[in-house]
Amino acid sequence: MIKKILVLLSLSVATQLTLAAENLFEKNYKAQNAGGLVSMQAKPETKMFVSNHKDKDNISMLEDGYDMMGSSGFEAGDVSADLALQHAKNIKADTVLVYSKYASKKSSISQMDTIKEAAKTTGEVDASVLKQDEEQYKYYASYWAKLPSPLLGVHVVKLKPKDDAPEAGLRVLAVIKDSPAEKANLLRGDHLLKIGETELQNPEELSAIVRQYQGKTVEISYEREGALFTTAATLNSR
Repeated sequence: MIKKILVLLSLSVATQLTLAAENLFEKNYKAQNAGGLVSMQAKPETKMFVSNHKDKDNISMLEDGYDMMGSSGFEAGDVSADLALQHAKNIKADTVLVYSKYASKKSSISQMDTIKEAAKTTGEVDASVLKQDEEQYKYYASYWAKLPSPLLGVHVVKLKPKDDAPEAGLRVLAVIKDSPAEKANLLRGDHLLKIGETELQNPEELSAIVRQYQGKTVEISYEREGALFTTAATLNSR
């Protein structure tokens, strides 16, 4: 019976080692950018940063001229952040941001199953083994690639409708540093209303109109804290 228990425990250890070898950051990766975004460098020197300010970091990365390629999120025991860096290099990301926080204690399922199986044959289980718990953590990693110089330099989202009536304009989520938008004094939180004579209703429309005006100086109408303003931006060209 002792041999059977040792065999079962060996199988459990082997299973745990196999799971440990699996890169959970890669397994749980979900691409966000439909355009297949990767680093502009053929062999990027991928950098990793460990943080705990995800929302602020996202804005900072957008302002620094990056866009998110995708993210990984999962709950597990002790997982090395180096695995996130490894996956980031594999997908040609310029930067990976890694976050983790304590979740709970969770009994090791594979070990408990092994002990229970042994108990069916011997009728004896060491209770102290059953009490061995594993710390569980929530992991999240975001993967970023540097963008080419922007034509305008804003990240926007469509405004939510009020009272079932669609609201005109696009809310600025981030203004890229040293971009035409920053030089035109646009700020995060502004509502872009018009570029030239074109009223803005969705982000795709903004992309189309800045391509049309690239290399030219164009008037931009926007709202800030309830007041209406106009500014002029000289767009980049490609």
